[in-house]
Amino acid sequence: MTDILSAAMDPERVALKEWAVLVDAMGRGDLIAMIRKGGIREKRAGFDVRHDRFLLYPTFFHEKVHELDARFHSTLDASHADRPPEGMIQLRYVANVAAVWLVTDLERLRAIDAEHGLTWGAVESRFRYRDDPRVHVVAARVAKLPAIVTIPETRRYTGCVSWVKLDDDLDVSDAAPVIDEATLARRLGALESALGAPA
Repeated sequence: MTDILSAAMDPERVALKEWAVLVDAMGRGDLIAMIRKGGIREKRAGFDVRHDRFLLYPTFFHEKVHELDARFHSTLDASHADRPPEGMIQLRYVANVAAVWLVTDLERLRAIDAEHGLTWGAVESRFRYRDDPRVHVVAARVAKLPAIVTIPETRRYTGCVSWVKLDDDLDVSDAAPVIDEATLARRLGALESALGAPA
């Protein structure tokens, strides 16, 4: 019986950190993309898309309201009100990578502001960070887990790092996409028109 249950499980333990307010926006289907540079602990290597699928790990670390697009300011309080108890993480979504762009032309990013949730100042700051003019744009298809999973936030998970490998697998087999295929394809097409062919 255990073997049958194991075969039915679709395990995932890789997680990508993102501001909780932006995770919520992706979970509503308001956004499909993230602009990433890399955390302090990733040093000169910066950010890289190492996985085709990952859990969205909501964080309040380094969250800056002045870097959040004004259209999401009204959702910030709700995001904070839903914060789990100290020392815990709540996982609600899994994301499959739909496309990745390594962008080295800052001006191309002006055309995609509807899909990432940051102010232009925040985009420019990330682009120029460490005198390394580039960012990754990661578009993802987000799916909602059938139930919220609450786990302890171990010390290993904390700090300024993008990717986290959780201690245990989570079953994502019954996660439901938050937007349909046709809508995703249309929005990916708009990103490709602005940024060129994905990497």
